[in-house]
Amino acid sequence: MKPLFFAALLLGSALPLAAQTIDFEKYNPPSTLVVPGQPLQRAKFPFIDVHNHQWNMAEADLQQLVGVMNKLNMQVMVNLSGGNGDGLKKKTDAIRTTQPGRFIVFANIDFNGVGSANGTEKAVAQLKADVANGANGLKIFKNLGFSVKDTDGKRVTVDDVRLDAIWQTCGQLGIPVLIHTADPASFWEPMDNNNERLLELKTHPNRKRADDNPAPWQTLIDEQHRMFAKHPKTTFIAAHFGWYPNNLAKLDSILTRLPNVVVEFGAVIAELGRQPRMAKAFFEKYQDRILFGKDSWVPEEYATYFRVLETNDEYFPYHKKYHAFWPMYGMGLSDAVLRKVYYKNALRIIPNIDKSQFPTE
Repeated sequence: MKPLFFAALLLGSALPLAAQTIDFEKYNPPSTLVVPGQPLQRAKFPFIDVHNHQWNMAEADLQQLVGVMNKLNMQVMVNLSGGNGDGLKKKTDAIRTTQPGRFIVFANIDFNGVGSANGTEKAVAQLKADVANGANGLKIFKNLGFSVKDTDGKRVTVDDVRLDAIWQTCGQLGIPVLIHTADPASFWEPMDNNNERLLELKTHPNRKRADDNPAPWQTLIDEQHRMFAKHPKTTFIAAHFGWYPNNLAKLDSILTRLPNVVVEFGAVIAELGRQPRMAKAFFEKYQDRILFGKDSWVPEEYATYFRVLETNDEYFPYHKKYHAFWPMYGMGLSDAVLRKVYYKNALRIIPNIDKSQFPTE
């Protein structure tokens, strides 16, 4: 990225310009604050990561992957990138053969047939076949709402009635739907110094959105919530805290209104770590409806999650400065809440996880 300049950090007008330039990403001096605390490399309890992506699981060395999981105390990884058809079956077959019990696979829908004759029926039939072949949930990527179009070239909304049979089928099969809709609301805001995600948008310009690209943020979120409300017998896992990790009072109202919805905190631990008191109160209130999720598979980043969840540490750094330039604070969750977030809630919501791998408390 191009250097960002701190006007207040000029090193002296007599110095050359290069000496006055400070790259925000590189400016990361060690804190002089002396407080108790240290990073955690391993979770206190075995945990289930419900939001992970492994694209080549059929060919990967699963034993090596499990070795890394063991160091983190991750007992089960949920791979949301299962695909469908033969590709999904190859993944589940590889798991059964080499590492049974350590992985759960979610299927994905091919939305190319929306609007065609029997398009939805074909998608439902494929989903049923995928579940028979070992899928234990359905993952919906953000392309639904963003880029999925029907056979007439029109944007398919998240709550499109032509998809209702898919969500109904998930309820009938007893599998959850983990769905990612939209992105952080800041991605729709102007790229200026008032945008809290400016650094991320500068380093990842493809993430910038607008009201016509493809629709306003609130429109997408409202579509998702209408879909949740239409299918009360289906369990939905709202990815990334439903993009309300920075407004827990609003998320509280949503969960109160939609009892079939639970949340996971993949990629939003930075929002929780800067409001530890309010976040802790939220976790205590909704301790039965929060799942552990990470999203990107970068093993060393789990330490931030463990530290925010488990400790009372103060003012420690996040692992991606462009993502969060503020320090983290620990919530210090109780063991009872930690057990639910780490594994008990996932065991209740996601079918066919081997419960014998977890404590019986």
